[in-house]
Amino acid sequence: MIDPELRIGVVGATGAVGRVTLEYLVDRGYTNIRTFASWRSAGGFLGDFEVEEATVRTLSAGDLDVCFFSIGTQWSRELVPVAAAAGAVCVDKSAAFRLDETIPLVVPEVNGERALEHTGIIANPNCCTIPLTMVLAPLQDAVGLRTVRVATYQSVSGAGADAIADLRAEDPDDHLLRMDWELDGLEFDEEVKLREEARKILELPELPVSASCVRVPVVVGHAESVWIETVEPLSPSEAERILAEAPGLRLEKMPAHGHAIGVDDVIVGRVRSDSTAENGLVLFLVCDNLRKGAALNAIQIAELIVGASLPSYFGQRRSA
Repeated sequence: MIDPELRIGVVGATGAVGRVTLEYLVDRGYTNIRTFASWRSAGGFLGDFEVEEATVRTLSAGDLDVCFFSIGTQWSRELVPVAAAAGAVCVDKSAAFRLDETIPLVVPEVNGERALEHTGIIANPNCCTIPLTMVLAPLQDAVGLRTVRVATYQSVSGAGADAIADLRAEDPDDHLLRMDWELDGLEFDEEVKLREEARKILELPELPVSASCVRVPVVVGHAESVWIETVEPLSPSEAERILAEAPGLRLEKMPAHGHAIGVDDVIVGRVRSDSTAENGLVLFLVCDNLRKGAALNAIQIAELIVGASLPSYFGQRRSA
C-alpha cells in the first residue's frame, strides 16, 4: 500500500486542475499535503489547507516527496527543476517538458513503464492526447495504425479558471466557438502538441497524425472525433470488443458529453467503418479533461512510481 503520509505538494492548487488534484488526493487518503500558488493566493485556504507562495525558496527546501505542477509552461520551466533537484518526484502538467527526449511523457495505461525511467521529472500529456492515446494504443496493438485524423471539441476549463468565469458571465447568445491557441501560420500549437505527443507516447515517431482543434462553450469535458486507418482490416464490432476490454475506457454506443463529467473513464463509441479509406474506422470519445485528462493521470503516474507497480493491462499488453 502507498504511504498516506507521503509528503505531497500541489503547485497551482487554486487553479481548475489544481483543485481537482487536491480533491483526488484527499479522497485517496493522503493527509500530508501542502498547497502552493502565486503570491496573490498565498495565505488563503483551500478547505483545511493553507496556500503557500510557490517560490524557488519554498520548493528547494527538500521537504517534499512528490510534487504536482499545474502552473503553465513558463513557471514550470523555472520551478519544476528546482523541486526535482531538491529530491521531489515532479509530475508536470504543462508543455514545458513533454517533448524533451530525456523526460518521460506518460499515460499509465499505455506506456507506464516509461515513468520508471524518470530522473526526477515526468511530463503529464495534453488533456486531449491522454484519451486519444488510450483509444489508439489497443488498436495499434491489435492491427497497427496507418494514419490518424482527429477533430477536437474542447471545453473552456482547458484554458483555466479565468476562462470558466468568463464563460459563466456571458449571455448564452454571446457564446462562440474559439480557437484560442498560438498559431504558427499553419497550425495551432495545440494541434502540434496532439500530434507530437501521441507519436512519443505510442512510440510511433512517423505516424501521420492530422488534428484540428476548437474550443466549445461548455465548462468541462473534451470530445474528439477520430478517423483511423489501420494496417490490417478491423471490423467495427471487433474494434468495439478491443476497446471495451482496454483499461480506463468505457464503451457506449452513443457517447454523451454529460456522461463524462465527474467520471474517471474515457467514454468511447460511435465506432463505424469509414468508406473513404482502406481499413478505415471512425469513432467518437468524450473525457472529463480535469480528471483523467489532467489530475487523475498525474496522480496515477506518481502512484505508479511510489508503488513500484504497473497497471495489470500494461503487463498483459507487453507479454502478448
